[in-house]
Amino acid sequence: MTAIIKDVTIGGQRLILGDCQQVMQELGGYDTLVSDPPYEIQTSGGGIHSKRTFLKEVEKAKIHKGFDYNIINSDLYGSAIVFCHNDQLAKLLPDLASKYKRYAMCAWQKTNPMPVANKHYQPELEIYVHAWNKGYHPQGDLSYKKRIFTHSVGKSDYDHPTVKPLGLMQKVVTNATGSILDPFMGTGTTLVACEKLGRRGVGIEISEKYYNIACERVDEAANQLEMF
Repeated sequence: MTAIIKDVTIGGQRLILGDCQQVMQELGGYDTLVSDPPYEIQTSGGGIHSKRTFLKEVEKAKIHKGFDYNIINSDLYGSAIVFCHNDQLAKLLPDLASKYKRYAMCAWQKTNPMPVANKHYQPELEIYVHAWNKGYHPQGDLSYKKRIFTHSVGKSDYDHPTVKPLGLMQKVVTNATGSILDPFMGTGTTLVACEKLGRRGVGIEISEKYYNIACERVDEAANQLEMF
């Protein structure tokens, strides 16, 4: 019995509704795994800013308890680009180092980070790690090979608490090699970037609400390309 609940192709992108841990077993290999998985973060606290809604939205979306690192399989994916919370680095880096030949830490530097610390440092950097094996090294010219991407945090138009800037994901897709699989698609920013850049991508999302938003966004991007 298939784990895929819904499966559509829009433009050059394939969007799948289902649990990624089950669906990925059916899909086989891709050149690059691009993932913004659930972070391991504390959603309580926040001091004087404890009434801010962001952490409550993260908890409501159930994206605060981390993910199973076993989905990162170097036999299936020649490279992996994985976003993470600072507190996940101690586990994520050894895991990636055991599976891939090389890796680099990169970051989205936020010009207007949330004014919270919660007994930690202010989250003005959102870290991601690019790991790769031979033949799957970072792509793009020097302007795309900077480790720091600087951009403000904008209010999401898609009712999702952790939407990444499209410009950031276009950089990530440009640095990635070949075909792309995003197992935690969310509202589809990775696939929108793929569509705009002419890259083939596959996204998996477990929430039907976010899946439908992703389909709308990719469809809009595909239609814009047809117009030009």
